[in-house]
Parts: sequence; C-alpha cells; structure tokens
Amino acid sequence: MTIGLNAYLLVSAILFFVGVAGVITRKNIFIIFMSIELMLNAVNLTFVSFSRFLNNMSGQAIVFLVIAVAAAEAAIGLSIVILIFKNKESLSVDDFDVMKG
Repeated sequence: MTIGLNAYLLVSAILFFVGVAGVITRKNIFIIFMSIELMLNAVNLTFVSFSRFLNNMSGQAIVFLVIAVAAAEAAIGLSIVILIFKNKESLSVDDFDVMKG
C-alpha cells in the first residue's frame, strides 16, 4: 500500500491554510511567527512530495534553501521582537507601530 501524491498535497494544503488562519486571526507576535513557520513547512512538504514522485532531487535542494531562510527569519524576527518588547512591554501586533512614518 502506497500513499499517493494527492494525500501529501492535501496535508500540505491543510497545513498552509492553518498557518494563514493563524497569521490573519492572531495578535500575538509569537503565534504569528509559528504560523509563518507552519506555512513554510507546508511548502517544504510540497517540494519534497513532488521531488519524490518525479524522482528529481531539485525539490529537496530547494527545501534546504527554505529552511535556511526560515532560520534567518526566526533569528532576525525574534531579535526585533525582543528590542520592541523592551520599549513597549507588549507582544500585541497592534502595539508595533514603531517603524511607521
């Protein structure tokens, strides 16, 4: 018994839309970052699925690039959040208007 490509793509789509829902509905910056990471992992699952079913390694190579971008996003994003938290003492996205104007 093998699992088809459609099953992987369905799981990836569900993960992606859960991440989108988390970004849209939540106000806590850490939940938003976790939702973005969930969306990136959904895209990684899609790349690996197509790479596996097409017997081509280029999709798996792109996954390493996405993982590196996600790590950089997490490091830089968290450092910005820490600096803003020191000034505003809040993690609500509504309070992060520091970079406006």
